[in-house]
Amino acid sequence: MKERARFAPSPTGPLHIGGVRTALFNYLIAKKNGGDFILRIEDTDSKRTVVGAEDHIKDSLKWLGLKFDEGPIKQSSRKSLYKKRVEELLKKGLAYYAFDSSTELEDARKESNGEFKYNYETRKNMINSFTVSEGEVKSRVDRGGYVIRMVIPEKESITVNDEIRGSLSFNSNEIEDKIIMKSDGMPTYHFANVVDDHDMKITSVVRGEEWLSSLPSHLTLYNHFGWSPPKFYHLPLILKSTGQGKLSKRDAEDQGHPVFAVQWEESKGFKESGYTPEGILNYLALLGWKGKDENEKYSLDELVNSFESKDINKSGARFDIKKAVWINHLHLRDFSSKKILSLSEQANLLLEKKYSNDVCEQIVDLIKERLNTLFDVEKEVFVFVSQPKVYDQGAIEKITRNTIYNVLNFCKLKEELISEPLLLKESLMTFGSENQISFGNIMKTLRLCIVGSLSGPDLFKIIDIIGPEETLHRIESLTNKI
Repeated sequence: MKERARFAPSPTGPLHIGGVRTALFNYLIAKKNGGDFILRIEDTDSKRTVVGAEDHIKDSLKWLGLKFDEGPIKQSSRKSLYKKRVEELLKKGLAYYAFDSSTELEDARKESNGEFKYNYETRKNMINSFTVSEGEVKSRVDRGGYVIRMVIPEKESITVNDEIRGSLSFNSNEIEDKIIMKSDGMPTYHFANVVDDHDMKITSVVRGEEWLSSLPSHLTLYNHFGWSPPKFYHLPLILKSTGQGKLSKRDAEDQGHPVFAVQWEESKGFKESGYTPEGILNYLALLGWKGKDENEKYSLDELVNSFESKDINKSGARFDIKKAVWINHLHLRDFSSKKILSLSEQANLLLEKKYSNDVCEQIVDLIKERLNTLFDVEKEVFVFVSQPKVYDQGAIEKITRNTIYNVLNFCKLKEELISEPLLLKESLMTFGSENQISFGNIMKTLRLCIVGSLSGPDLFKIIDIIGPEETLHRIESLTNKI
């Protein structure tokens, strides 16, 4: 059977980075086997639906490049299918009407000190189609205000193989007769989820480990209908960087990094923070999976080729923003200069005012190794378009003002060599040897003069690109400030 995996978020809020990883693993499992990746919007709970959340989900997937083959399919448009399937279970006696009021349910919980479960044992004391006459059932159904519950069998062991966690077993006596149809006529997540996965021929269900407790109820529904269940993969949590617990928006804010792929209201996403889709997907794949080749850097296509579901980890992985930045750096370093310029509009605008396209790309080639995010592009190219606004005062004191003054004066005397950076370098080496000035301090002086600090791209290549006139201008500017 063709592999089919679905990402099925609820539009009850923005798409968290944990949800993005779930989408990615669904995509990888589908595409690894030449299958389909499907987007399903589980919007049956209208009271919890948040305006804009569905668009945020789609915008996130679009930016990341996780293209779905089908969808988005909205559960709210499939009510007739759910109604038909519920009626099947009612006819088989595998589902039943429950007429208990919220007050009656609350009283039952109080009497059991919060231990109440609506199941094979307690249902006989409640108001439902097992305990009232057929005529009263019809009368109550006509009045409305009821829910429909599924029947969980008594004293059974429900077993399943999870593709990540191995064989799992559940005691049916500990499971509640879950509501499958609410009083408003809409299905619950548990019911619609199973019906849709069967109807859409889903072969792999990949979701977070928080859904493990729901697995026996879902398996029971598959058995009630006589359907073969799909393979199940329950992913470990993405943990906050300090201590245990699931990564939350507050944790991310405390650590100073995003938790969404793209912006949500006032919260910037990874996109707006200068990260690349390639870098984020790559990092998320490594949170819970490790390839046999032990590479760090993967494109999406490379992930598809390398991914093996059996290599997914069982334990949660801590979110490490430093590692995310490093992975993003690896991708930026290997991007073409043309692509980097297209992604950094502001840097492109700065450079194109002064240089040809070829020179612009040469400049980006020089700074690639220094890029962690796209915000760094503008910062790094600034040295090629303008002289330093400030100078590292600590570096000035360390080199000594006298040394800086002597080196800069020598450069002004050798003005004709500035247009030949390699000859200038040789001349400076001779000057240093004759005047007991280390070549290290000579280079620091020039870098301070041209860049404003002691770090930056290849110094003589900067001089070659900005040209002799601008170089002399910067030498004169620092001389006047010493």
